[in-house]
Amino acid sequence: MTINRPAAARTSLIAAGTAAALLLLAACGSHSATGAPATGGRPAAPAAESAGSTAIPNEDVLSTIRPDPALKAELPAQIRGRGTIVLGTSRVVGTSGLPHGGQAPDGSTVGLDIDLRDAVAKVLGVTWDVQYGTFPTVIPGVQNGRYDVGQDNFGATRAREKVVDFATYLNDGQSFLGAQDIAADKVSTLTDLCGYTVATSPGSTFQQLLTDGAGTCAAAGKKPYKVQYFSDNAPIILGLTNGKVDIYFGPTLSLKYEAQHIPRTKYLGQITTTPVGFVTAKHSPLAKALSDAVDKLIADGDYARIFAKWGVPGTGVTSSVVNPPTTF
Repeated sequence: MTINRPAAARTSLIAAGTAAALLLLAACGSHSATGAPATGGRPAAPAAESAGSTAIPNEDVLSTIRPDPALKAELPAQIRGRGTIVLGTSRVVGTSGLPHGGQAPDGSTVGLDIDLRDAVAKVLGVTWDVQYGTFPTVIPGVQNGRYDVGQDNFGATRAREKVVDFATYLNDGQSFLGAQDIAADKVSTLTDLCGYTVATSPGSTFQQLLTDGAGTCAAAGKKPYKVQYFSDNAPIILGLTNGKVDIYFGPTLSLKYEAQHIPRTKYLGQITTTPVGFVTAKHSPLAKALSDAVDKLIADGDYARIFAKWGVPGTGVTSSVVNPPTTF
């Protein structure tokens, strides 16, 4: 059930949403930067700026990083020989996937995740051979050997750790972004979603949590929440502005960023924290090499500089862990 909005507010939101739609859909046909499986379009940099976003950070946080021969020696001989690691990820377009990933005005790929992986590659003395898939296909691609490593803001879960290994590099979480005029100002449990229309991406930990908690509203004697799935966040953001979506359930870093830059939205809080990492094939030596490279960046201060650049303090790790304990 969607909460009805006052006519004046609805008219204002629809006007803003219409303008946003033209900008968001201009890049139609690209993959999600936040790990959603497919495409619906993302705004180009000027579109994000017109919505009130700040300029994309451009500090150089990579040029002083030097290779560590001991860590490079941890890589499989085949990778050391060719000097590249095949990385599976989803393509980023525009700026709405920031801080994780997006495009600078010149078309180059930028973001926290991109800086982190490029820093890791520099420490290991290799480069990334970036190949694009979609969120649901990256982990299977790692399993079948198409990719050496996967990166797509993958949270470590019990199910995923059964089929791939994780080398953690940040802490993200599961949070909520609401339309400004809904009654809720905070979401602490799934019961707080009862009666609302909630949008999220399919094939994600967010879908898993919403599915697992589907009976909580009935148990509390409340109307159930309705879930809508979108393969890209552009229609979700549009839905928040035109009254079709009440609440967006997504990754903490992205939703905090969007709350600052998307008009007439509000951040409603986080319910869980999840370690995020690179994924590798089970028992691959790559996991330890990647984890050790992250630890090297932490020890040298480069890691903290990357997080400071993107303005997301408190989301880093104190050390990288291979296959961290999971909560679900």
